[in-house]
Amino acid sequence: MTKTRTTNYDVAEHLRTPEEMAAYLEACLEEANGDAAFIAKALGDIARAKGMSQVARDSGLSRESLYKALSGDRSPDFDTILKVVAALGIKWSFKAGPSSAAL
Repeated sequence: MTKTRTTNYDVAEHLRTPEEMAAYLEACLEEANGDAAFIAKALGDIARAKGMSQVARDSGLSRESLYKALSGDRSPDFDTILKVVAALGIKWSFKAGPSSAAL
């Protein structure tokens, strides 16, 4: 009988272009359902794809603090999110959704 060999899947290995990174983040934002730690983890995946050391330099944050903040284990400060997004070169885009009265 042949054994099945599995490997860990790392999404960061598949995020090669800015377009793929943006599409991944957009999909995560839609699925997050208000979970800030989930979004932080997605940003961490993108940061690892770009190179955490480079993102740390560009954001002015230490590499170690980025790993902690973007691990998905906690919700980082919004200030940290803003710095990471800027360092990643991601542009924000917003559109109107249903009003709270319609929910």
